[in-house]
Amino acid sequence: MSFLQSIDISATASGRGQLIFGDHDGNLHFIDRDLQMSSFKAYILRVTHLYQLKQHNILITVGNDYTPKNPRDDDEGINPLIKVWNLDKIDRSGQPLCSRIVRAVPGNRPTKVTCINAHENLNYMAVGFENGCILLFKGDITKERHSKSRILYESAYMITGIEFKTHTSGKPVIMFVSTLKEVICFNLLPKDRDVKTVLDQHGCPVHCSVMSDISQDNQFVIGRQDAVYFYQPDGRGPCLAFEGDKLRIHWYRGYLVLVSKEVKPSSLIGNVQSPGVHIITVYDIQNKLIAYSGPLPEVTDVLCDWGGLYVLTGDNRLHLLQEKDTQTKLEILFKKNLYHLAISLAQSQQYDQDGIIDIFRQYGDHLYGKGDHDGAIQQYIKTIGKLEASYVIRKTEGRDVDFDVQTAIRVCRQAGYYKHALFLSEHHQQHDWYLKIQLEDIKDYDKALKYIGKLNFPEAEHNLKTYGKILMAEVPMETTELLKRLCTDYKPSDKPLVDAANLDGGAPTVKRANPDEFIHIFVNNHHKHDKLTEFLEHMIKVQPNSSVLIYNTLVELYLQACSHEMEISARVEKERKTLDLLQNPESHYDLDQALVLCQMYNFKAGILYQQIVQYHMDHGEYMHIIETCKRFGQQDPNLWIQALAYFSGKEEDCKQQIIEVLSHIDDRNLLPPLLVIQTLAHNSTATLAVVKDYIVRRLQQENDQIQEDERLIEQYRTDTEKMRTQINELKTSAKLFQVSKCSICCHPLDLPSVHFLCQHSYHQHCFESYAEHEAECPVCLPENRKILDIIRAQEQSRDLHEQFHHQLERAQDGFSVIADYFGRGVFNKMTLITDRSATKSSLRQPPRPPPRKC
Repeated sequence: MSFLQSIDISATASGRGQLIFGDHDGNLHFIDRDLQMSSFKAYILRVTHLYQLKQHNILITVGNDYTPKNPRDDDEGINPLIKVWNLDKIDRSGQPLCSRIVRAVPGNRPTKVTCINAHENLNYMAVGFENGCILLFKGDITKERHSKSRILYESAYMITGIEFKTHTSGKPVIMFVSTLKEVICFNLLPKDRDVKTVLDQHGCPVHCSVMSDISQDNQFVIGRQDAVYFYQPDGRGPCLAFEGDKLRIHWYRGYLVLVSKEVKPSSLIGNVQSPGVHIITVYDIQNKLIAYSGPLPEVTDVLCDWGGLYVLTGDNRLHLLQEKDTQTKLEILFKKNLYHLAISLAQSQQYDQDGIIDIFRQYGDHLYGKGDHDGAIQQYIKTIGKLEASYVIRKTEGRDVDFDVQTAIRVCRQAGYYKHALFLSEHHQQHDWYLKIQLEDIKDYDKALKYIGKLNFPEAEHNLKTYGKILMAEVPMETTELLKRLCTDYKPSDKPLVDAANLDGGAPTVKRANPDEFIHIFVNNHHKHDKLTEFLEHMIKVQPNSSVLIYNTLVELYLQACSHEMEISARVEKERKTLDLLQNPESHYDLDQALVLCQMYNFKAGILYQQIVQYHMDHGEYMHIIETCKRFGQQDPNLWIQALAYFSGKEEDCKQQIIEVLSHIDDRNLLPPLLVIQTLAHNSTATLAVVKDYIVRRLQQENDQIQEDERLIEQYRTDTEKMRTQINELKTSAKLFQVSKCSICCHPLDLPSVHFLCQHSYHQHCFESYAEHEAECPVCLPENRKILDIIRAQEQSRDLHEQFHHQLERAQDGFSVIADYFGRGVFNKMTLITDRSATKSSLRQPPRPPPRKC
């Protein structure tokens, strides 16, 4: 643009499809898109400031004119005028219409204008001055009669920047102001009730403030020596550390444009600095990259229009910085392998979805080529729905796996490529993934169950616990058969029945699961009764010593089946089956619970034990009483006690029956001897001969127990004395450690080593590896802990008197219970004085005679 060479440019502006220049002769020059220039005289003297609104074709200028009444007032900087031009209208002289002229003077103190700005709603215009004042115009700024002015703010420092924050209608107007020393926010409210907030105690020079666009939430941006700062109405936001002496700051389509000074040694001639080279830098704030940086000679301003940046230099030349298209930018980033930036740039530029997916693919390929397979899979995940899963799967063919298999499986599953996901799961033994896909996605329950049956015992047990309910609901028969196999003697279905390791004479390895842990998978299932009954019957058949839970559950299932059976013959058969289970002496069910269940389901045959015995007692059928006790005594031992009471109350000769009943009571230890004697004392025919054998056996057992207790007492006394001696030696004499081998590894000791007073020694590294506590010997720890647990248990149970009485009532040997509680200190002597007279009375009582020796 050679025609700019003849213009003495004093101010610039851009927008609405044109570049605007003001000169020192008071002229305004407009250059359109076709680079055609038009000019007209705006001021008699010079133009100092230009501001072009973005949403209206309104231009605001500041300049100087002569005043005819007093020509001396037109000296430079004394009489500035603000003119508002409507560029859409032409007056009679062929120039744009000047709709308003007003003096730019705060009060009666003429001073230089430093900045000017207007709100896009055309109701606010603010002018900043060198003396620190701000003149605010409120109302229609294009017409003088509808607008009023007032001094909004006075400061001791020059106003360097003014910006309005665009708001939707109905919200207060926010105006940001920067001075040389402060950043301020004004909330312009009706009736001049404005609210001022100081945001920062540091300001910025002139031309170093700007308002960002919506991409950065319309923040006030200022540039200082150390950084660029962002401000919101409620305070300072983030800052970007761009160092350097900043001369100008601009905002263009999400880009921050900085003009800074660069002083190089070559620019110094003697002690005088030549015109410096300025650096113009364009920052992409959202994507955090430098879009452009380059030197230009003495930049005076930057103009934004026609899709480019026009940089005006001191020689009145315009330099165009034109933004490259998105694809070109991406290709540059691809060449530099900056895929993160490429993805961020494409998303910020509203790139089409297919294009973004292709960037993810290229990024994944790049990472895959570098060997970062986990990272590649993470990028491939983002292509789900667009990129074929086989594209990823093929990169695993014919090579060892060096990527995250689970991530690859998840990608295939999410994309609906279940066949590929199953292949990877089975090939890499990802059992949980295989079963999830089969059961939740494909719903092939047979294959899932067969897959479990091929697994080793731990995996099969775990997965059957996890997926047993689903499988039992869908394939009950096959699931029940696998459960039988798992809880009996499990071997994977694809392995030989005979373990090769056992052919060499080794003991066969039996692996079986606990059937108690699988009962829950039958709950809330319409196949519950039949299949659970079948499973439990199989368990008590192959394992008669099954748990109480197994038998209790089977008893309840039998009783339920009986109560719901309506056909007579089938009901009789089920009742017989139930009674056989209840009467089987090998059955391990809980008798009390069985009786409750029999009463609940009204199964009379199961609750007649005592009634049957009572029936025979009422009819005096001694032989039947004994037979009934023998038959049901295993389930209800109290029948023998009931029989003893019955025969003890008979006056006729029942010696043989009493002797037989006593033998069973003695075998089962159902009653203490004292209670037996007290029971028989009511029978006049029961002589000593009847209970002779019983008493001799019991006395012999007590004598054996006494001897054993005396032996233990003597042993404990000896051990205690030995311990006391050892404790005394440890306290009074030095201990010599002569152990030559480590008590853990049995290798010769070397330094550093650890020694304990118990004569155990260790290498320090052995001790640190095996010791649970640095102050305890690892060898002695188990025994010491056992003793401490016993002592602790005794201390905790010293005052449990109710527990003592409960145990005493149910114990077969009451004396042992009492002796145990004596050892715990439950019966330690305790004197409770509640009444002085009672105490005296007790003291006057004669002493009791000493106990007689037996």
